[in-house]
Amino acid sequence: VDMAERLRALGASRTLLVALAFVVVGISTKLAVFPLHQWLPNAYTYAPAAVSAFLAATATKVSYYVLVRIVFTVFGAAFAFGRLHLELLLIPLSVAAMMMGSLAAIYQTNIKRLLAYSSIAQVGYMTLGLAMNSVHGLTGGLVHMVNHGLMKGGLFLAVATAGICVGSAKLADFHGLGRRLPWSMAAFVVGGLGLIGVPGTVGFISKWYLVVAALEKGRLGLVLAFLILLSSLLAVVYVWKVVEILYAKPAEGAPAPRGLERSESLRMVIPTWILIGATLYFGVRTEWTVGVARQAAAQLLGVAP
Repeated sequence: VDMAERLRALGASRTLLVALAFVVVGISTKLAVFPLHQWLPNAYTYAPAAVSAFLAATATKVSYYVLVRIVFTVFGAAFAFGRLHLELLLIPLSVAAMMMGSLAAIYQTNIKRLLAYSSIAQVGYMTLGLAMNSVHGLTGGLVHMVNHGLMKGGLFLAVATAGICVGSAKLADFHGLGRRLPWSMAAFVVGGLGLIGVPGTVGFISKWYLVVAALEKGRLGLVLAFLILLSSLLAVVYVWKVVEILYAKPAEGAPAPRGLERSESLRMVIPTWILIGATLYFGVRTEWTVGVARQAAAQLLGVAP
């Protein structure tokens, strides 16, 4: 707060411009904003399964929170968007992340890397909400920060269970696994529906607010709304790719399950379904997520909620 008060007196000085640029680029690297995302696929893929779940659910979400606070609380929307037009940078990068992350996910053969590239696309939704500089847009970005943490945390826990039982994260080793690990793989399917944005899941709530915010932007908004829907269709492709392997492919030739009693256990299933169950609950009861996000967005923008 003290910094925000002091910066107002400086106007658009060169030092202030450089400071904002450095801070935004630095946070964007931690947030894995396209094209500063190169660290994320390898980090999620090669980290231990439990660490991948923790990173996916928290790391980029904290960075998004920091970016929102820096842009709106310290520098202010009037400076960041009114003078510098930060949206001219963030909107193209957000759209590129949504498209390229989803396309890259389609071609992955390792399920953890597939989910990692999916996370890059989901970060694009969050930064797009910030870039639209409106109550609906920022509400969508903030609520997706929470919703994506629930979805991706649950998905990585489901993958962790499969990895323990199968001993691999390669999709080729997941043939027929939906019948051998029914609870964990059912959780993966529900989480995947959330990534797509199927009604009744938290992913639908986030994308709804982003589409509403986009439609408020006139002709450009129509293009953004179309691209949001297109990226959701790409999510259908990579989610269905995994579902087909889990349930439609024969299990012959796949490695036998190993690990805890050679199958999933309650200590694996319960944490997974707590997160996946939350994606269904908050997809219907939104007052604790959307309600809080809307109040925060209105406060940050200085308007009535």
